[in-house]
This record gives sequence, structure tokens and C-alpha cells, in this order.
Amino acid sequence: QVQLVESGGGLVQAGGSLRLSCGASGRPVSIYVMGWFRRAPGKEREFVAAISRLGGSTQYIDSVKGRFTISRDNAKNTVYLHMTSLKPEDTAVYYCSAGVSAPSAATTTADYAYWGQGTQVTVSS
Repeated sequence: QVQLVESGGGLVQAGGSLRLSCGASGRPVSIYVMGWFRRAPGKEREFVAAISRLGGSTQYIDSVKGRFTISRDNAKNTVYLHMTSLKPEDTAVYYCSAGVSAPSAATTTADYAYWGQGTQVTVSS
């Protein structure tokens, strides 16, 4: 199975940018559909973005379209989430996920079997 470790979270002012990274080990990341989810305080985990195995297809939640970009570098076994124009409502713990049986760019938690420990993103107003 694959192990996932997120990094790149932190505190940023509204309007700023961050790039999250998700490093994979144990299995080649190229066999997985990869996703990013987040959980804000007091809320359920929600889908943010997903990318197909070769990167040709992506999906985003409406609230981040045009601001966030998901990408992957299979040679480096790494997936990224580049976040720009950050808003206080983007504050959450962000989780990387991997699904071996998931359809291309899957958007539900049930499609993903493996999860990282999460990285905190805090956007101040």
C-alpha cells in the first residue's frame, strides 16, 4: 500500500498563496487517482480537487475553481495543490488521498482508500 505525507501548510494572509505537496512512498503514485480534501473546524471533510493518473483530467469544488490548481509529478511520486487568492474560508486541515480503483478524478471520499495525516492551512483576514 501507499503512504502519503503532506507538507506546505501554514499561516497566510488573505489574498496570499501556498503550495501543498503530497509525497508518496511504498507504491508508485502513477497507479492512483489522487485527491485533496479539507476539513474546516466544525464541518465535515469535503472534496477540494482531484487529478487522474496521468494528469489529463482534473476536478475542483466550485469554491476553488480559478484559484487552486492540482498537479502531479509521477517521476517524483508527488502531488501538489497550488492555492492562490486564499480566503479565510479556506482555513482547514488539508488531506491528500489516493484511490487505486477510483474513476478518473473522483470526487467522493469513498473512492479513496489511502489518506495522509493532514496539514493545517490558516488564512487570516
